[in-house]
Formats: sequence, C-alpha cells, structure tokens
Amino acid sequence: MTVPKFKIIKIEAYKPGKSNIGKIKNITKLSANESALGISPKVKKVLNIKNINLSRYPDGGAKLLKREISKKFKCDFNKIICGAGSDEIIQMICQLYLRSQDEVIVPQYSFLMYRIYAKIVGAKIVFSKEKNFKVSVSEIIKKVTKKTKIVFIANPNNPTGTYLEKRELIELRKKLRNNILLVLDDAYFEYMQNKNYKSSLDLFKNKENVITIRTFSKIYGLASLRIGWGYASKKIIKAMNLLNHHLT
Repeated sequence: MTVPKFKIIKIEAYKPGKSNIGKIKNITKLSANESALGISPKVKKVLNIKNINLSRYPDGGAKLLKREISKKFKCDFNKIICGAGSDEIIQMICQLYLRSQDEVIVPQYSFLMYRIYAKIVGAKIVFSKEKNFKVSVSEIIKKVTKKTKIVFIANPNNPTGTYLEKRELIELRKKLRNNILLVLDDAYFEYMQNKNYKSSLDLFKNKENVITIRTFSKIYGLASLRIGWGYASKKIIKAMNLLNHHLT
C-alpha cells in the first residue's frame, strides 16, 4: 500500500517530563514544572459537584472564562483568547504570522514549543545568546534582520529561571522594529516577587505589537485541564479567533 506523501519537518521532538521511573514509588517529579501542591480544594469541589454535560461541545469562545479573566486582571474582555493550554496560543500565533523563510528569534535556552511550532510552518529559527543563562536584549537585537517577524521570550525564562527586568523589557520593545511581534510568555509570573520585575500584561496591556501568553497549568495546578490564554490587540485576537474557528 502506498502512503500519501507528507512534508518532512526537521524538528526536535518535544520530550515531556517522565511520569514514572520503573518500579520506584513516591517520586517527587520536578521535570515538568507541575504544581507540588496540586489544585485548590475549591476547584476540586466545583469539579465534583458541577453537572458537566460531556456529550455537548463547550462554548468555543470561552465567554465565562474570559469574563472572569478580565475581572481578575482588569483587562479588556475583547482582547482575550483562550486555548488548549498556552501551547495552542503559540501554535495560532505561528500560523497567523509566519510564512516560509520568515525568521523567529528565541533565546538559546528557551521553551521548545516556540521553535517547534515556528518550524512546522516553515520559519527559520534564530538563536540569541544568553549571558550567564539570562536572556540578553543586546544579543536579540544583533540577530534582527529584515526577515525577522517574531521574538519569543518567556519571562521568567523556562528552563533557566532567570528574568528580564522591567526596564529591559521596555528597552527591547523600543529597539525592535514596530512590525516585529514580541510574544512574552508570563507562565511563571506569579512566582516573581522582585521589585524590578513587571509582568508583560502589566507593561504592555495597550501595545499593538505585543502578545502576552498565560496559563492555568503552573500556579493553579490545572495542567491536565489544558487551559491557556493570550492577550493582544482586538485586531490580532479577531484574526486568531477566525483561525481557530471560535464563534465569539
């Protein structure tokens, strides 16, 4: 039997953290950055008593969730998009913005999904050097060319745990061309208490060329529910909703 031809995508496969190690029990797993505390008892209660109709499709626009997010973080309901984990938001960004041979800049030690989804759509991955395992604004700017379309940064960074200060993020956005999209992943922002740190959402809530990504998988301990969200201009969110066939 002849298998229909598919395109060969040269990417490194994402390797999730190990869930078990042979017959060893009671292992403390750190490799996937899952919550050691588990979910809130309040969430457990809701999941147990809520009459969830599994035979029906959920609201594709996630209106109830978006309403609660907008209240919690004091942001515009119409500038929010929800997805199956932040991974789906990253995937939609790459599908929406990237074409073959466009360039994407990522720090040399960064979350693998940025480069995986960018490569799937044919973009070229450009790595910027880090200094003492910290993302460097100057090294990112050195890598910018006419073909640069997106810069992806997790802040604080995964897997190094280092971070860019508020002034450094502002400097980076100023030095990048206006038509380069800056995607800032806030997956671990809740863990930051340093005074010189500001989350992407707080810094760039009204910027047209910044997308903020957040997740319920880490601090909320809801990894298995796969809930992520993004925040961007209404124009970008509208395009992403069309791409994802959401009816909002």
